[in-house]
Amino acid sequence: MTTPTAHDSPDSAASLPAFTPVASLKPRHDGWTEDRQRQFLAALALYGCVAKAARAVGMSAASAYALRKRAGADSFAAAWDEAIDQGRERAFEIAVDRAVNGISVPRFYRGRFVGTTHRFDHRTIMAALLPPKAPPVASPSAKLDE
Repeated sequence: MTTPTAHDSPDSAASLPAFTPVASLKPRHDGWTEDRQRQFLAALALYGCVAKAARAVGMSAASAYALRKRAGADSFAAAWDEAIDQGRERAFEIAVDRAVNGISVPRFYRGRFVGTTHRFDHRTIMAALLPPKAPPVASPSAKLDE
């Protein structure tokens, strides 16, 4: 995984999807404020991972999913889907770059830096090219959440 730089911060997402923030019944300073929702979507577009994006804004992934399911969150859910697609596209571009251009790996001997080795990361691009796994199929006896 690449190390985020200053221009990769969640606040600087290039094309944050437009959305209507989910209104809170009881506004809290440590809850899902409008600003925190925007930062979450920016982080989601950057990382492509809900858990990592939620951690980036100081929230849990479970609370993010709960916010998405809340009444009146249709615009937020649509922006979420668009942001996660952006994040996955970014991850794919990074994988292709690593496969084509390679990465430099530091080399150490007895705890001392002795140089770098240039490697091509073919496993990452092979994994990125695989089709996404299908979600598990629920058994007929499983109860559905309504």
